[in-house]
Amino acid sequence: MTDQKESSNDSPVTTRRGVRSFVLRQGRMTDGQKKAYERSWPRFGLSREDGMIDPRQIFGREAMLNLEIGFGMGRSLAEMAEAAPEQDFIGVEVHLPGVGALLKDIEDRGLENVRVYNIDANDVIDLCLPDACLDQVMVFFPDPWHKKKHNKRRLVQPEFVQRIRHKLRVGGILHLATDWENYAEHMMEVMGDAEGFANTQAQGEYSPRPEYRPVTKFEKRGENLGHGVWDLLFRRTN
Repeated sequence: MTDQKESSNDSPVTTRRGVRSFVLRQGRMTDGQKKAYERSWPRFGLSREDGMIDPRQIFGREAMLNLEIGFGMGRSLAEMAEAAPEQDFIGVEVHLPGVGALLKDIEDRGLENVRVYNIDANDVIDLCLPDACLDQVMVFFPDPWHKKKHNKRRLVQPEFVQRIRHKLRVGGILHLATDWENYAEHMMEVMGDAEGFANTQAQGEYSPRPEYRPVTKFEKRGENLGHGVWDLLFRRTN
């Protein structure tokens, strides 16, 4: 998950697509994460240099393919992959300790159905994924950029949603979740206006949390404090 909050000292970092939706923090990997990375990255890691992938070749089979953007420390992604061994999962995370943590979890759980990118999700979308290859895209608890002057840095924007649309098969699902009500409202506005998407619920309504999305410790803590969580599930229609 990318639920880290911004610091007032963070300066915008730009890419070829403009302002980033994240701040690249140089966190230190634990020894366990580092060793897992060294052991397992050659097997489970994917890179920009690989170019457009063929998921059937990557995973050695044809199966439902899920993409999680910003998996944080990877626990929820590992849990979903373990619970659905008949499906395949690609995770994207820019923070190296999170990548190391996920790889350690992959080892501990003996997973074979996960692959990992450690680059900007925009590059994965534009340079690495063929059109209509995904059955589901998940963006759980992205950085809310709650200060109004920073709202433009939010990941969920009309242009981003349309690029995701082309990577989903018709009938595929874009699943968003946030614990910031203002961001939930922003997401609903963007998705409600998005060409080629339809809400799986009634117009303007949020979805109950699907059973496949694990409840994180941060979410549990927030619920205990009375904070809300909002899920949005939209289906690609054309």
